[in-house]
Amino acid sequence: MKKKTGKSICIFSGKGGVGKTVTTLNLAGIYEMINKKVLIMDLDLSGGNIALCANKPFQKTIYNFVDDYNNNRFHNFHDYVIHYDEFIDILPSPKDPRQASKIDSKYIEIAIDKAEYLYDVVLIDTNHNLNELNLVILDTVTSILFVMNNDPMDLKNMKSLLSIFRDLNKTNYKILLNNSRDPFKKYFTIFDMKNILKENIDYEITSEFYIKNIDAYVMSGSIVLLDPKSANVFNKDYTTFMKIAVDLLGKEKG
Repeated sequence: MKKKTGKSICIFSGKGGVGKTVTTLNLAGIYEMINKKVLIMDLDLSGGNIALCANKPFQKTIYNFVDDYNNNRFHNFHDYVIHYDEFIDILPSPKDPRQASKIDSKYIEIAIDKAEYLYDVVLIDTNHNLNELNLVILDTVTSILFVMNNDPMDLKNMKSLLSIFRDLNKTNYKILLNNSRDPFKKYFTIFDMKNILKENIDYEITSEFYIKNIDAYVMSGSIVLLDPKSANVFNKDYTTFMKIAVDLLGKEKG
């Protein structure tokens, strides 16, 4: 087996609906543009929709990987992924949400480990619950990107989440303020948010990245930042995504 060189990155949040999935897909697009082989692991086990957003049919999922591994039927990791294009693969979440409860978190750790041998970057999209599965993921990955909106409930939840990480002495995370998810929410200034969180906000996606026809991208399976026009149309946010991608490749576990 080749030497493990890949970095695993979990996109996480304090609440749902902050734009984690779109952020994950756009980061995958950026990594493709810098010639990195990417796996997107959809570990929102009861409601994941990465494969849907990619508009790709699939048969096997993370559930099949876990079931086969547990029953000594596992042969090749690539048997469970679908190919988006030359650079991006996807390991889908279960088709039946009832299968989520049958997935032991120890096999998720194994899946991440195997993926790090095969891919330059492993992007993990999950839900916002601090359950056993997500705690294992957060403890296993190289880096974490917290995504938040300018929203009172989100800010409250993010403050609690960061407090837990400080208590655990974990520092392998960055914070992204996503103003494109709901550009009309402007409850707090950046200064206010930093004071409330007691943390720096590392990156900001502007409201200009709000895409009215995002459903059209979903229906066609397109990634916004892979559109050749995106670098000019979303110049500032394109640059921010590029900085996020490069920074996260440099982070180490800790």
